[in-house]
Amino acid sequence: MRFSEIPGQQEIKDKLIRTVTGQRVSHAQLFYGPESSAKLALAIAYAQYINCINRKQETGNRKQEAPANDSPFPAPRSLFPAPDSCGTCPSCVKYQKLIHPDLHFIYPVATTRKVTKKPQSKLFAEDWRKFFLQKPFPVNLQDWYDFIGIENKQGIINVDDCNEIITTLGYKSYESEYKVMIIWMVEKLYHAAAPKILKILEEPPEKTLFLLITEDPDQIISTIRSRCLMVRIPPDKHIVKTDVEARENQFLATFTDWMRNCWQAKVPELISFSAEITKSGREKQKAFLHYGLHILELCPAVAYKQDSRFRDDPEEAAFLEKFAPIINSAGLASFHDLINTAIYHVERNAYAPALFLDLSLKIVRLFKPNFVPL
Repeated sequence: MRFSEIPGQQEIKDKLIRTVTGQRVSHAQLFYGPESSAKLALAIAYAQYINCINRKQETGNRKQEAPANDSPFPAPRSLFPAPDSCGTCPSCVKYQKLIHPDLHFIYPVATTRKVTKKPQSKLFAEDWRKFFLQKPFPVNLQDWYDFIGIENKQGIINVDDCNEIITTLGYKSYESEYKVMIIWMVEKLYHAAAPKILKILEEPPEKTLFLLITEDPDQIISTIRSRCLMVRIPPDKHIVKTDVEARENQFLATFTDWMRNCWQAKVPELISFSAEITKSGREKQKAFLHYGLHILELCPAVAYKQDSRFRDDPEEAAFLEKFAPIINSAGLASFHDLINTAIYHVERNAYAPALFLDLSLKIVRLFKPNFVPL
């Protein structure tokens, strides 16, 4: 992956390139941003640029590279090749295929029909290459789970993967100056496994680069976050978000029906909803609940006309115009706590039909404090 293959994000690209040309590459960096940002692609392009043996440089040679003419004015910047990896040296060729021996990946996994015991990232390496190369941005966690077929299980980065990190980075690099370890969706790191990599994160072997990728840095334990240089990757309008938008539109329709039934205290419909959402699997249940948190975050700004971001989606905007005024300050905090608690219990394998019905009835009571189910 070369920088030139990633649309937009020129400011971030320039900053990353300057860390290399200025010899200021931090050994542990945390790339964070929304799902619609090319975090993973940028991390791979950055690693490829670092290890390229024939980098395209900018600066310094501009006058020599400029086309010969008699004008006293400098040629436009676009006439000069942008700094990037060459794409043709042996290192770049292997990076382009994700098969470089000094490039390593860790990502959330679970047992599948093919991997029935002790799942580890290395057992899914071929699937990972196919998954990323067919659509490098935006890379979505649920799409990855669907690709490998974990069904109703939850993906995590487990203790075995953490041991693999320590073992792998203990070896000398095969070909390149830097060994690179990319941990995608590091917030899925199992809490009992996290302490195993703290020491190597703080004191890694020489010429080792950790690139951690996350959508929510607040979910990462502070001891890991504090050891990393934070690199914010903003959303980019150049990136095609069709799949993300389609999923969010589906969530909006379901969330709208759910809230309508809660408002009207339609218990039979809420029972049906609780049974139906169980079929979607735990990861999709969590994604749906996180979408609910997204809606709640927009409610105060919408109610007081302070934020126009929600207007990017007309259907979501129409729903929020009606929903936001209903959620007063006290109700919003309680609603937020209920959904966060539900996410906590989904992660701990709670019985989904009972969990979502209980959540629904509690929301009904927020809307109608005197409600008593018959």
